[in-house]
Amino acid sequence: MTNKFHRDTIGDISRRSASRYPDETAIIFQGKTLTFSELEMEACRFANLMLAYGVKKGDKVAINAYNSHYYPISLLGLSKIGAAQVPVNYMLNSEEISYVVSHSGAKIFLVEDALLPLVEQKKELFRLVQKWGLIPVESGALPAGYFDLEKEMSGMSDDEPDMDVSAEDIVQIPYTSGTESKPKGAMLSNRSLMSQYFSCIVDGQYEKKDISIHALPLFHCAQLHCFLMPFIYVGAKNIILHKTDPVEIMKNIEKYKVTHMFAPPTVWIGLLNHPEFNSYNLGSLKKAAYGASIMPIEVIKQLSQTFAGIRLWNYYGQTEMGPVATILKPEDQINKPGSAGKPALNVETRLMDDNGGFVPLGEVGEIVHRSGQVMTGYLNDPEKTAEAFQFEWFHSGDLGVFDNDGYLYVVDRKKDMIKTGGENVASREVEEVLYSHPAIEEAAVIGLSDPKWIEVVSAVVVLKNGSKLSDTDIIDFCKKRLAAFKCPKKVFIAKALTKNPSGKILKRELREKYAA
Repeated sequence: MTNKFHRDTIGDISRRSASRYPDETAIIFQGKTLTFSELEMEACRFANLMLAYGVKKGDKVAINAYNSHYYPISLLGLSKIGAAQVPVNYMLNSEEISYVVSHSGAKIFLVEDALLPLVEQKKELFRLVQKWGLIPVESGALPAGYFDLEKEMSGMSDDEPDMDVSAEDIVQIPYTSGTESKPKGAMLSNRSLMSQYFSCIVDGQYEKKDISIHALPLFHCAQLHCFLMPFIYVGAKNIILHKTDPVEIMKNIEKYKVTHMFAPPTVWIGLLNHPEFNSYNLGSLKKAAYGASIMPIEVIKQLSQTFAGIRLWNYYGQTEMGPVATILKPEDQINKPGSAGKPALNVETRLMDDNGGFVPLGEVGEIVHRSGQVMTGYLNDPEKTAEAFQFEWFHSGDLGVFDNDGYLYVVDRKKDMIKTGGENVASREVEEVLYSHPAIEEAAVIGLSDPKWIEVVSAVVVLKNGSKLSDTDIIDFCKKRLAAFKCPKKVFIAKALTKNPSGKILKRELREKYAA
């Protein structure tokens, strides 16, 4: 049994915010406004509905949906009864969705109406699902075999369930993006996420007066756990967009006088280069966060020049960390370009060699962490869990180096380090040079097999509208700025880079595509 006076869980957040700011706006979604007291009542109704449908402590409920108020409501509600949310990447195909839902053992599967056709294609694969719920965002008839989530919740009590919930109970199981292998379910506890929220609130300088827009997918832990949930915690106003649409982002920034926004560099670049960018008043935006990859220095300068007085934060981490590990703060954006910053409030970060020893200052090692934020382990995968926690530290799989001031620089993914002719080349170093070319909008550097060099440095670039460059032009540009062995020997001009929904460039897929 857990002493209730010790309780500190995700489900407690909405109740506490409701007691402090009952009538103030918590969430706006498609014109629908929820105050903090209404958010708490909806979370309780969701919790009671799940109990009525037989969800017990430790059970899992999967959700396949675009962004809406139902994401935080379901997370808060499930925490109140000690159950876990399993967010599903809506970009997956039917077989991939069924793998996540089946592997998690989810008893209930909630599907947004717009995504029903995808799930219905292979409904026979979801053998473990006991009840199917429809998340109604668009109008339409209720399909056979589904319950209407909104309608069923409306008939439930808004009293908080009297449940014994502890900090170590698993509250969410997000599946890793699968950039290297089959997705793994990272078990995040109340303890993990509460610790993560404290780090973000303090190091990200979140305030009640902030108005934050949430346009990136909420199934991804960055938008949900670094921003939406911590902002609910501090009592800020949150604008949730159904999808990541640049025009909708700009319209809503202007309409609601948004002060804070998170997006990966690819989205920020797309906004800055959008033909309608100058059609909107975006002057209210004072705080900008980015992550998933390092922001090119040229783009940082462009953001600073375009938005007067804007302050930038770089969040580095991964799903297993909840996800933030280190943060580069506004005052360091220019004097520490390309850095991932310093460990967040509740994180300890070191660099380790393959034998479990810490590497000397200035040398490259694998980035490892100790923190209350770290996941409990991978669901149903003790081998991968043991591998991740080797030598009693969590292993990120990233390579990094600390400078003399204690700032971390992520050199590469272990598997993205290019070894060409006996020399190691960090792809990010080459990418920074490519991004400095005025005609290049996006770039990704990968290693491709080569009979002579084993691997050759290869660049996939997207040009800005109206720009023309040859592969020779790009190689010559790099030769003036990099050692010869670091320069791309192959260049591919592409219309777009392959990315996951969180904006992370999928280098594994690029390697497969251009291997021939």
